[in-house]
Amino acid sequence: MELAAKACPFLRNSTPSALRSLSQKPKTAMASNGLVHMAQQCPVMGKAMTIQARSAMMTGCPVSSGARHFSASAAKAKPAKSQVLGYASAVTSNDLKASVQHELHKANPAPGAACPFKPVIPASHAVPTAGKPFDYEQVYEAELQKKHQDKSYRFFNNINRLAQQFPRAHTAKLEDEVTVWCSNDYLGMSKNPVVVETMKATLSKYGAGAGGTRNIAGNGAMHLALEDELAALHHKPAALVFSSCYVANDATLSTLAQKLPNCVILSDAMNHASMIQGIKHSGVKKMIFRHNDTAHLEELLKTLDPSIPKIIAFETVYSMSGTIGKVNDICRLAKKYGAITFLDEVHAVGMYGPHGAGVAEHLDFADNLNRPQNSPVQTAMDQVDIISGTLGKAFGVVGGYIAGSAALVDMIRSYAPGFIFTTSLPPAIVAGATASIQYLRNSPHERIAQQTNTRTLKAELAALDIPVVPNPSHIVPVLVGDAEVCKAASDELLRSHGIYVQSINYPTVPRGEERLRITPTPGHTDEMMGHLIRSLESVWQRNGLKRTSQWKATGGRAGVVEGAVDPAPIWTEAQLGLSASVLGHHKVVADAAPQDALTGQAAAQL
Repeated sequence: MELAAKACPFLRNSTPSALRSLSQKPKTAMASNGLVHMAQQCPVMGKAMTIQARSAMMTGCPVSSGARHFSASAAKAKPAKSQVLGYASAVTSNDLKASVQHELHKANPAPGAACPFKPVIPASHAVPTAGKPFDYEQVYEAELQKKHQDKSYRFFNNINRLAQQFPRAHTAKLEDEVTVWCSNDYLGMSKNPVVVETMKATLSKYGAGAGGTRNIAGNGAMHLALEDELAALHHKPAALVFSSCYVANDATLSTLAQKLPNCVILSDAMNHASMIQGIKHSGVKKMIFRHNDTAHLEELLKTLDPSIPKIIAFETVYSMSGTIGKVNDICRLAKKYGAITFLDEVHAVGMYGPHGAGVAEHLDFADNLNRPQNSPVQTAMDQVDIISGTLGKAFGVVGGYIAGSAALVDMIRSYAPGFIFTTSLPPAIVAGATASIQYLRNSPHERIAQQTNTRTLKAELAALDIPVVPNPSHIVPVLVGDAEVCKAASDELLRSHGIYVQSINYPTVPRGEERLRITPTPGHTDEMMGHLIRSLESVWQRNGLKRTSQWKATGGRAGVVEGAVDPAPIWTEAQLGLSASVLGHHKVVADAAPQDALTGQAAAQL
């Protein structure tokens, strides 16, 4: 059938769902269904089928069993296109192939010239017949079928995290408990007593909902306090809270670019979908630079008129690979070529920096440790024009935000539909987020414990030759390289080992770079770590999955390549060692200076 599909434009250009529908048409006196009837009329396939029919009669096998794959009952199995003309066992695929080949050789048709039929048009492209209702369900089914065929269909596991036993959870059955190893609640702040008790008290006092948009009854003192806290965290004049960071990125980039005349957005190739949507919605010209390739970025900047506004959009921690954006280098280029920077710190806030403001803060660790508000000291964080972040990952609640200049924030507040026309976050949510930020600004212990667990896990997996995409962050992406195999490995870990690690497939990562994305937390014990490592080794052995050495020997993929050097972790040994002696003694209050100054000797180590 592969040969037939290549030669036959009808088979090649018709979708499996359309062929399946045709096969379910009532049989005729001469054919078992509509699809076979059309094949019999084809000058090539028809002759090949006649030859096979004669062969079948000579061997005493009934021809009527042909095309049984597409009987009404079998159609539910959703066969691939190559199965649509399956024959009875006596008429083998080799026989049919030979017949088709013979007829093609005799006819020697030009592509499509010998085909009397038009391909069955996919339902999504079909023009409705006058007077006949459009078949919406057929479109839905066809689109879903595409996802199933390329193995990108997403299955959602029923995982219910247990606050008092974090990172444990139960599945659909209360008694079936598993350990979660892929949560974005990186520090376990969703169950932190300070956060939970604050939310309980706020819920009792102010109720469940916000009551409206920020413009209509949904703007309270707690929303304003949260925005003040976020502005102080990032040392920016102002901040604005959104319902999620997806909305924050989309609304800010689209609105900002539309307001800047002739704006061009330069976007890292691995930017998050929310940024990509914002760029698309803006309608402005975009230029994509290779991931973390500042030389390529500069090449693109050189082609642009210095007088036109430009936005460089990038991230710090790229969540699926764990790579870190080149903040200082990109900010220097922005200044050189008259651009502004939009930095997504979603997977970094709470996780990096002496106070959890993200990678931009972490890059000048010592300077930011003792830095008061409105300090004249210029750091990487000050060079970034707009920072976006989330309240739903390391901070453990939900929501998103931007921080920047007062005029920028006010303009977005005044023009962005994604902010204006949506219900405000509930008071309990914003109060919990404020409590979480304040807690993590003063407590480095969760960050340090998480980083320590990450280092341990990466080292153990490296010792077992299990492939981890190299990176300097808290993400542990374990390369599998095949969508179906990756899903099966995830299922096996859950079913047989009581471990939940979600498989990551296209479009989140490129095809062929499918992976298990592991995120250690401070709550994962040594016992849990040991169980995870043994379970991964078991899955790798049982399924013969590729090891690091095997990937490297075959050319490598996703950074797992020969000669690759693991980048040094962004948290240095000196910074991790400051937990008790220094970091824990520096309490931070918004608009106030820290209690003590870091000694020159300690600062030099950072």
